[in-house]
Amino acid sequence: MEEVDRILLNSLRQSGADIAEDVESVRQLTTELIVECVVRCLRILNPALGNGVSHLLPPGMSARFRIGMCLAQACQELGYQGEIGYQTFLYSNEPEIRRLLMFLVEKLPRDSADTADQPAEKSVLLQRLIATKIKQQLASAWLPPALRTTSLLNTQNSCLMNKFHSQALSLLSPSAPPLSPSQQSLLFTELWEYWEQHQPPVTAQAWDQACVAASVLERATADLSAVQEWEAEWNSQGLVSRLSPEEYKARKRQRLQSRIQEYLKQSSQRSEVRAGLAGTPAPDLTDPRPDHRCLRAKHSRFIHTEKFTFTQVSEDLSLHFSHQFPPPTPQDVQAEQQKEVRELEKQLKSLGEQIQDVRTAMETQTLTVNQVSEETRDRELSAEEKQQLLHIRKRALDLLPDAEGNLSKLQAVMEASAQRLVSLAGQWEKHRVPLIAEHRRLKQQLDSHELESSRRLMEIKEFHEKIKTSAEEAKRKENVHRQLVLELEHLSRGVGRAAYTQRILEIVSNISKQKEEITKILSDTKELQKEINSLTGKLDRTFAVTDELLFKDAKRDEAVRKAYKYLAALHENCSQLIETIEDTGTILREVRDLEELIDLETGKKTLINLEKILEDHRAIRQENAGLAGRLREA
Repeated sequence: MEEVDRILLNSLRQSGADIAEDVESVRQLTTELIVECVVRCLRILNPALGNGVSHLLPPGMSARFRIGMCLAQACQELGYQGEIGYQTFLYSNEPEIRRLLMFLVEKLPRDSADTADQPAEKSVLLQRLIATKIKQQLASAWLPPALRTTSLLNTQNSCLMNKFHSQALSLLSPSAPPLSPSQQSLLFTELWEYWEQHQPPVTAQAWDQACVAASVLERATADLSAVQEWEAEWNSQGLVSRLSPEEYKARKRQRLQSRIQEYLKQSSQRSEVRAGLAGTPAPDLTDPRPDHRCLRAKHSRFIHTEKFTFTQVSEDLSLHFSHQFPPPTPQDVQAEQQKEVRELEKQLKSLGEQIQDVRTAMETQTLTVNQVSEETRDRELSAEEKQQLLHIRKRALDLLPDAEGNLSKLQAVMEASAQRLVSLAGQWEKHRVPLIAEHRRLKQQLDSHELESSRRLMEIKEFHEKIKTSAEEAKRKENVHRQLVLELEHLSRGVGRAAYTQRILEIVSNISKQKEEITKILSDTKELQKEINSLTGKLDRTFAVTDELLFKDAKRDEAVRKAYKYLAALHENCSQLIETIEDTGTILREVRDLEELIDLETGKKTLINLEKILEDHRAIRQENAGLAGRLREA
């Protein structure tokens, strides 16, 4: 209990209670200290309950009783299940006070030392710093603008606040590799020279100093997201391609360029189709000069009407006097515009229908062309086969006049071909066996290389994951270390955590030893109970057998009859003796229980509390007598 009391008293000191350092046990706490500790804990747990009660006991007994009742009711509202009243504080005993203080200390909120071992990210640290600054600013009183000092102008002046506006910055990319001699072309050399010598600082690039921070944050976020996207793409697709990062980027760039070229080609073809339908030549995308015909064709009567409306006043007057027409009113202009819009919508609808018809016709013609192409290909193949057959038959007809000579020549050629085939087969067999062996060896080697490459690829992926995990773990541990250092600087220099840990471990080891001893005692008790039960059963069976044997012989022999009586008396006396022993054990247990109750009541300081109650009763009688005298005098 001494270690528990020390930990409990240290927690109470941290909550604000004025407990002397020489107090090492709950037994040494006075009534005033108990009330102060309970009030301090209540103010932390529930300020509405604790702020209305003073932590100092008044001299009057009636006021002390009221404070005790208030504290007891507040503890019950917090959820304390034990028996509590004003006597718990005014006439306290050690077990009840220890139980109450342990309940209050367990209810106290966890401080930073309890959560120091939990990982905290940068965002958490930033939020805590922001919360600390906000608390400091809220703690300072608000002052009107005329009375603000220079330091308060930075926190209470809303005119210095700006909206989040970002601007594109020209910065050296952090991932840009150093230039090798083969890469030092004119463009990169000039760009690198600009970055190193002529690039203005970030503060000079922004058009307003208020958007410098926003621009830097925006650029940092963009760079970070680009790096993360590249890492994700490289880990998912780049490693599988078995290419270097430079080769992978070059292939990706080529695919992007080919896709752009294909898209431009398709756009050009669509524009040519539209131009062919409209009867105007398609514009050349590679020609940098603008097509004035297209620009002129795009002008409608609505645009000409606007130009006519906003010409110079002199021209309007000359047209008015020359043609004797009044100037167009806004209603006429609007009607003309609506008419122009309707006509354009009709033209657009008709053009859409024409495009749809042309597309349908093109699809039909495409299908027809494909069918004709397939038929032409089939006919060409059949024509080639017939041509070969015709050539063979023509040669056969040429050989018919000298058939016998040609047959002998053909047989000689066939025999020579057969011999040549046999010799070639033998040569091929000589070459085939080592080639097959080499092919099998190379195939096995290729399979082993593929397995090795796949295994190494998996190892590389695992190494990447381990590196990423290790980097994250290192960042997390750095944040935890930084947070622990900051919290260690703000912690009070009290008893070390290692001492408390050592004490707790010792308490746990003692509890484990006690559990082992209790388990051993219970097992011994069970064994003794089993042995007693077996002996009792054996005794009953032996007595029953002996009683039966003696009872049979007692009818014929007088000595056996006396032995039977002695056996019955012996059995009865032994039963009484066993009952007496059991009653003695029960009485001894009751005596031990009573001794424990006596020790418990002695620890409650009943006599001292009774003397305090008598003194308080006399003090209350004196206060009542004094109040009665004042009433009579009044």
